[in-house]
Amino acid sequence: MDTVHIEFFVEPFSEGAPGRHVEAAVAAFRHRGLEPDVGPFATTAAGAIEPTADATAAMIRDALGSGATRISIHIQRGPEAHDRTEAGGT
Repeated sequence: MDTVHIEFFVEPFSEGAPGRHVEAAVAAFRHRGLEPDVGPFATTAAGAIEPTADATAAMIRDALGSGATRISIHIQRGPEAHDRTEAGGT
């Protein structure tokens, strides 16, 4: 099974107080059985292609619908993506 790794950042950014737009983005992944890791600069998640793609599409719709003004996304497929994330790379 191929694994897809996604890293996303939803704006506007408000330190210590994520808005509805951030909460909606994270919930889109949780509702599809993926557990995102919410970090100080971005949120990451990993999973099989289909649920990750579905979660990503829902995240875009839900975050924009909840007030997001910008969404930055980086997606990579394969085990090497996980190795980079673990090593602290983006």
